Amino acid sequence: MYRYFRLRAKLLGVPQLHYYDIYPLLVKGDFKIPYAEGRKLVLEAVAPPGKDYVAALENGLDHRCMDIYPRPRKQSAAHMNGYAYDVHPYVLMNYNDDYEAVTSIAHEWGHAMHSYLANKAQPFVTANHATFVAEIASTFNEDLLLEHVLQTAKTDDECLYYLGTALEGLRGTFFPQAMFAEFERNIHARVDRGEPLTGDALSKTYCDILKRCHGAAEGVVAIDDTYCVESAYYIPHFYNAVYVYQYATSIAASSLFAKRVLAGELGALDRYLTMLKAGGSNYPYDLVKAAGVDLAADGRDRGDPRQADEIGCAPGIRRG
Repeated sequence: MYRYFRLRAKLLGVPQLHYYDIYPLLVKGDFKIPYAEGRKLVLEAVAPPGKDYVAALENGLDHRCMDIYPRPRKQSAAHMNGYAYDVHPYVLMNYNDDYEAVTSIAHEWGHAMHSYLANKAQPFVTANHATFVAEIASTFNEDLLLEHVLQTAKTDDECLYYLGTALEGLRGTFFPQAMFAEFERNIHARVDRGEPLTGDALSKTYCDILKRCHGAAEGVVAIDDTYCVESAYYIPHFYNAVYVYQYATSIAASSLFAKRVLAGELGALDRYLTMLKAGGSNYPYDLVKAAGVDLAADGRDRGDPRQADEIGCAPGIRRG
């Protein structure tokens, strides 16, 4: 993330990146994608899991299992509801003709396919999957979509827009959710030890983690002390059941699953689909491990960091 922040500072033309500089768009453009085109992109992108996977997803799209467009008094954002065991999972969207909306379709239909496959393979009592794996299928679909649009991008700006969106997804989801989880673990451990939690103590704990994760001491991102109270007013996750860790565990796992499936690794797809079909029939960590990713292992599949600059657009598009 430090590398990304330094690149962001360079692209924005600022000598010192500040916390408020992490939000402006890096690449601007009129990338309008009507629903029909977005639907086509998603169906093309999810081809690697096989014809049955594509057919099941397309069947849901064709049979009124998604509320597509925004309208007055409709719930905002995008959601999937798959709790009704005998009913096809339902997706609520607010499609607005941009790439973010396309990624939302891929994401929410990843959730839907997880529930669909688990409900089809499992009895009611073991169909519902655990929080630990809840974002794997959704972010797996996003990875497939990113690979597809990078390979079909027609211009440098379009390619950079997709890459920038993906980097922002990691910056806005993977890293901060891991940071939030560390904060939650810290403060709950203090309560377990019988230590008092004051407002100042909460702010200091959060601030220390916030600055460390953004490289304040290394000069990567300058963070004013004003932001130390962010945990109290800006982050609603802390007022719900502890669950933010699922984004880190799921994205870490799905990135490896997608990498292996896209590479055509022998058995990778079967192991992945078996995990989805398993629902909640086993301990979630064991399900992920059986599918080929051990999230407790110290030796992670890091790859060569020099290859990060070679994450590719379509052949023929200049890389730099």
